[in-house]
Amino acid sequence: MFALADCNNFFVSCERAFRPELNGRPVVVLSSNDGCIIARSNEAKALGIKMGEPLFKVRDIIRKHNVTIFSSNMTLYADFSRRIRLVLRESAPQIEVYSIDEAFLDLRGVESVDFDSYAKALSQRCRKYTGIPVSVGIAPTKTLAKIAAQLCKSYPKLRGGCYMYRPEDIEKVLRKFPVEDVWGIGRRSAPRLKEMGITTAFEFRSLSEEWVRRRMGVNGVRTWRELHGIPSIGFESVADARLSICNSRSFSHEIYDLAELSEQVATFATMTAEKLRAQHSVCSRLTVFAYTNRFHENEIQQCGHISLPLLEPTDSTIDIVRASREALAEIFVRGVGYKKAGVIASDIIPAEGRHVSMFSAEHNERHKRLMQAIDNINRDTDGGGVAIASVGMRGIQSSSLHRSPRYTTSWDELPVVKLK
Repeated sequence: MFALADCNNFFVSCERAFRPELNGRPVVVLSSNDGCIIARSNEAKALGIKMGEPLFKVRDIIRKHNVTIFSSNMTLYADFSRRIRLVLRESAPQIEVYSIDEAFLDLRGVESVDFDSYAKALSQRCRKYTGIPVSVGIAPTKTLAKIAAQLCKSYPKLRGGCYMYRPEDIEKVLRKFPVEDVWGIGRRSAPRLKEMGITTAFEFRSLSEEWVRRRMGVNGVRTWRELHGIPSIGFESVADARLSICNSRSFSHEIYDLAELSEQVATFATMTAEKLRAQHSVCSRLTVFAYTNRFHENEIQQCGHISLPLLEPTDSTIDIVRASREALAEIFVRGVGYKKAGVIASDIIPAEGRHVSMFSAEHNERHKRLMQAIDNINRDTDGGGVAIASVGMRGIQSSSLHRSPRYTTSWDELPVVKLK
C-alpha cells in the first residue's frame, strides 16, 4: 500500500496556525511582489476567487467580503513543511517528499494494520503537533492514493483519512472523478481526452493499454496501470538533485539603473549558488534575463537574456555572481525600466564528479573552504551574516505589504503572549 499526506490549503493553513480567529473566514495568500493569488481558503474559493488571478482584479470582492490578505511567507511555510515531514517519518518506513505540501509514504511490507484507522490517526497527529490539517489517502498505488487524499478534502466525514482498496469502491470513485484531476494526465492530454468524450478517470481506465500507449506514451500507460491498481510509478525516498535552478523576482518598481539592477541579479546569483551547494552540485552554464513591464504597452519593451558557458563547473558564489553581473551588462539597455530579472543555473552535475584543470585546483579549494565558512555563518545567523559586497544592502526590491512574522525561525519575530 501507498499513502499520500496532502496538507489542506497549505499556505493559508500556515497563516491560520497563529491566527485562529481566521478559521472559517476567507483568506488568500499572494505571490511574490503581492501580484497574484497563489493560495485560497475554502471560503475564498466559494466567493469565486480563482487561483493565479491578479490581485487588482478581485479588489472589489476582497473589500465586500472582508477577505484577509497575506503576502507569501516562504520561510514560515518551509519550516511547517519540515515539521510535518518529521511527524510522517515517525509513522512510515520511508517517505518521498513530492512538494512543499505533499509527501508519499511507502507502506509496502506493513502488515496487521487497520489502514483506515492509521490514515485518520496520522491526520490527527499532524494536526496536533503542527496545527496544519492534513489529508491522508491510502491505496494500492500512488495515483489512487492521491485520489483518496482528495476525497478527504471533499468529505469531512472521512475525518482526514481515507483507505481505498476494494475494487467496487475504487470503480465508484473513478466514475465521478474528473479526468483532468488525475495525477499524470497533464494539461495537454486532458483537453484531447475530453474532445473524445473521455471525461472521467473510469472512462480513461476503460481504454485499451495499446490505445493509451499510442496516444500518450509510456507515462500515460503508467497512469492507466496505476488506475487499475498496478504499481507502476517508482518510489524515491531520496530526492533527486534538480537539473536546473532558477531564482527570479518581479520588482515593486521599474529599475532603470544598471548598478541597482546588478545588485538584484547578484542576489539571485547568490541564492542559486547556495542551492547548488545544498544539493552538492555544480553548474557549467548560466542564463541571465531581465524583462520590462509587458503591461506598460506605451513604453519601450525589452526582453533581454543571455546564456553563457562557464570555464569550469562551479558552486562558488563569487564565480557565479561575477559571471552573472558580466552577463547582465551585455543585455542591459539604458533608458528602459526593468520589472523582472533572474538567474538560471543549468548543465548541473554532482560536485564530486566534476573535472578541473591543474591550474584551477588551488582556486577551487580556496573557494570551497570559503563557501563552507560563509554557509556555516549564515546558517547560525538566520541568513544575515555574510554576503558578497556586490549584493549591496537594499535587499530584493519586492513588495510584501501583508507578510506575517516568521514565527518559528526568527528570534525577533516569535509570537508574543500577553497575560491580563
